[in-house]
Amino acid sequence: MSIASNLNSIKASLPEHVTLVAVSKTKPVSDLMQAYEAGQRIFGENKIQEMAEKWEEMPKDIQWHMIGHVQTNKVKFMAPFVSLIHGVDSLKLLQEINKQALKNNRIIDCLLQIHIAEEETKFGLDENELNELISSSEFKELKNIRTLGLMGMATFTEDQNQIKKEFQHLKSIFDSIKEKNALQEASTISMGMSGDYQLAIECGSTMVRIGSSIFGGR
Repeated sequence: MSIASNLNSIKASLPEHVTLVAVSKTKPVSDLMQAYEAGQRIFGENKIQEMAEKWEEMPKDIQWHMIGHVQTNKVKFMAPFVSLIHGVDSLKLLQEINKQALKNNRIIDCLLQIHIAEEETKFGLDENELNELISSSEFKELKNIRTLGLMGMATFTEDQNQIKKEFQHLKSIFDSIKEKNALQEASTISMGMSGDYQLAIECGSTMVRIGSSIFGGR
């Protein structure tokens, strides 16, 4: 199967309200261009330097999503062009994104990463930390970021029930902040990858991050 036909069959399976992020990390520009020519305009990278190099080379109507863990000292390299930063998990990082957005005369969209997996290695806030963060005066002062919702990664396991439980947990956190109107702009739940995106959509995901099912294995 070609990249274009993989992409088209995935797109055909997605409900209209779900956004597809094509995870293109480690893939050459030639692969990304095949997806681009098939109509894909949103690409996800997990290393800022690699994303910046691809941004330089590729058409400028692409939206670049940073889906990996972000180090504060690297934010400045993507601030001129990044469309959405998925994995934001601290006030310090938000403040740096805000600062660099201001320097570039931009408002940068972010998602707050919630820790839903059982693995200790995954980054993210728990529900209390999230509530503390979004109700803090420091958070409210950040005028150059827009927090569009939440992102989470399920445990890497074959156990569909566990994955489902974690996705439902993220959806319930999202619903509770919507109810309290704690994030005015909240519209996005980014959850689900190649192996579990259909389940994620059933559980309320509005954005899926799919790489290997489009571009083949790493």
